[in-house]
Amino acid sequence: MNPADLLDPATLERAAAAVIAIITTYGLSVIGAILMLILGWIAASWVGHAIWTSLGRVKRIDAMLRGFISSMVKYFILAVTVIAVLGQFGVQTTSFVAVMGAAGLAIGLALQGTLSNLAGGVMLLIFRPFKVGDFINGGGHMGTVKALTLFTTELATPDNVMLIVPNSDLWGHAITNFSVNTTRRFDIAIGVSYSDDLEKALQVMRDVCDAEPRVLKDPAAYIYVDKLGDNSVDLVARVWSLSSDFWVLRSDLTRDLKLAFDKNGLSIPFPQRDLHVFIDNKAAIPEEVLGALKGAEPRDAS
Repeated sequence: MNPADLLDPATLERAAAAVIAIITTYGLSVIGAILMLILGWIAASWVGHAIWTSLGRVKRIDAMLRGFISSMVKYFILAVTVIAVLGQFGVQTTSFVAVMGAAGLAIGLALQGTLSNLAGGVMLLIFRPFKVGDFINGGGHMGTVKALTLFTTELATPDNVMLIVPNSDLWGHAITNFSVNTTRRFDIAIGVSYSDDLEKALQVMRDVCDAEPRVLKDPAAYIYVDKLGDNSVDLVARVWSLSSDFWVLRSDLTRDLKLAFDKNGLSIPFPQRDLHVFIDNKAAIPEEVLGALKGAEPRDAS
């Protein structure tokens, strides 16, 4: 095209008319779309901040869960705004939503394990069956909680090994929290010989428990006879302690009870068996076997 033709008044007039037609046709839609995007962004930010602030007043809601919920609401509002803007330009939003729904379904099926962990993380954050620092046993995993995320929970095992547990494993099984209560109870069972003084043994156990300052006085220690066993009279010391003292106190108290029994001449029997051998015909038994059985009383073959 000849450059001079571009400066032709008729050409300029047609170009101007085309621009005016475009502005007339789409100008208001573009301005409306821009305003809608701005208002949608402001509304999404305001609602997200309001939800963050409101959830902050609920003590049981974790900060991470607050951020997750507020972000989800914010992006949902933005998605609705974008769909509304596309509708302003004649885009078939119904088909668009259907395609997005199908894509979301496909992604959900592909990531169903991950989504179950996400759901488990949200439930754990809402109901808070444990917190960071608690010692728990859940889904066959035991350890101290170090971190809780939306997908996994980080535990430190008793031998200080990091263990990453999917949240679905914890939420889908019973959770035992050993730290939630300030006090715990434990029993120490000790057998005493039938020939020993039973009342003396019970008093020795009481004295040891009373002398231990980590044993709580309320509830008081309970010393009792549990049962008459095959080899011993089984006694039990049932004591309460602070949860922080549980493991060390249980070990120390078991040791102290054993030492106190030894000091007071009380025996702790162990299972024994008496073997009686009757020999009918010594001639049929090799000499070395007879030597090993020395001391056994022969029985008359008749």
